[in-house]
Amino acid sequence: MIDSATIANFPSCPGVYVMKGADGAILYVGKASNLKQRVRSYFRLAGDSRYHIQFLMARVSGIDYTVTATEKEALILEKHLIQQHRPRYNFNLRDEKT
Repeated sequence: MIDSATIANFPSCPGVYVMKGADGAILYVGKASNLKQRVRSYFRLAGDSRYHIQFLMARVSGIDYTVTATEKEALILEKHLIQQHRPRYNFNLRDEKT
């Protein structure tokens, strides 16, 4: 389970975060210009307004991250990881058409 102390240790720089389930399967890959702020937004009381995120957060047991030098580098890495792992909760970038 993810607690506030874990999120507090995330860096405030650009990168990619990977949400994993209890079995280690990758559920979601996202990018951020500020990793700490973005990951923290998933755990606010108001939560994320996207409907599928509620189901995602109920299944997440761990979050890994990779720091990148720029936001552009994070975008490229995110796209590569989504195409490689095809996470269940990433809808938009799973196919190679975009």
